[in-house]
Amino acid sequence: MRIAIICHPVMGGSGVVATELAKALACRGHDVHLLSSSLPFRYTDCLPQLHFHQVVPLDYPLFQYRPYESSLAGKIIELVHRGVEVFHVHYALPHAISAYLAQQALAQEGKSLSLITTLHGTDTLLAEQEPILQPIIRLSLEHSQFVTAVSHSLAHQSQQTFNLSQTPIVIPNFIDTTEFSPSRYCAKLRSHYATEDEILLVHASNFRPIKRPQFLLKLLEELREIGIPAKLLMIGDGPERPICEKITREKGLSEIVCFEGARTDIAAFLAIGDIFVLASKYESFGLAALEALSCGVPVVAPRVGGLPELLEGGGGILYEPHDLQGAVYAILRILENLPLLREKARANALLYATQSVVTQYENLYERARVSVESLGPL
Repeated sequence: MRIAIICHPVMGGSGVVATELAKALACRGHDVHLLSSSLPFRYTDCLPQLHFHQVVPLDYPLFQYRPYESSLAGKIIELVHRGVEVFHVHYALPHAISAYLAQQALAQEGKSLSLITTLHGTDTLLAEQEPILQPIIRLSLEHSQFVTAVSHSLAHQSQQTFNLSQTPIVIPNFIDTTEFSPSRYCAKLRSHYATEDEILLVHASNFRPIKRPQFLLKLLEELREIGIPAKLLMIGDGPERPICEKITREKGLSEIVCFEGARTDIAAFLAIGDIFVLASKYESFGLAALEALSCGVPVVAPRVGGLPELLEGGGGILYEPHDLQGAVYAILRILENLPLLREKARANALLYATQSVVTQYENLYERARVSVESLGPL
């Protein structure tokens, strides 16, 4: 098939999943076109079946804001004319909306556009916070052949928020279990951050406020106060990172907290950890947690969004949101059974291996393509 995948380029679960999906499909022989405003975080150009298209909006003095949505719609129409059969957009804002515009324009030519929209969480949260967005997002979702969500929690929440005619299909995020593996453990790398007798906590995110990284600094302090020789390795970048670094300096934690910034080789850093920690207000799925599980690293995370579904298979312990003592207790429980929980973490991650999940998308693409061919222009 000839498939186009549209995503945001920044570090984060949706962009990573979309890019990894594009790469996996190209490796299976599909002709894949990846569209974004700039080169996605984990993009690689060494696959002959994978093509990147940068969407560059018109820069015109009259416009206060460059019209990205219109430029994206035009690029979608261009690719339809070039024979692309299925378009898979990650996020409704603005991607599904641009695709809807392209659908309407193509209908005037007697052409159809096969569209699948995957929700990753932010669209639904924004629509709840800003009801003015709900009608336009709902319109774009209802004009998708299929809408998918990365967890049952998000599917249910999205159906309620947008009053969709059909509940989104759940296709979870996935992981390359060869890349993210306990075999990536490197004693030399770990020795830079912690000794054998110390506990190395690892966190990875885009450091947005919703990730609550400051909570993890409090958690580290609590652990040290009760005699747990813990250190914290924080991977990623974003608006909360400078604040966390400032707090670290002010509280004299610089010797036990390390900020590594955004890394493309994240698997090596996850694999050296003892426990992966999250403090998010919300996670529609928890891709970083899955990456840690796949490296054999148990997870401690709040009971929010799709995290309970992910950890239902084992390898982690949940605590109630904002409950600092609950998080401390969860870490202590993991330390009591660390070897067993490492095994359970890896076993759970294997359920989300790339091969089985990508096959689900392939089957959906075929259904969408056949559906549009039989119905004609929308």
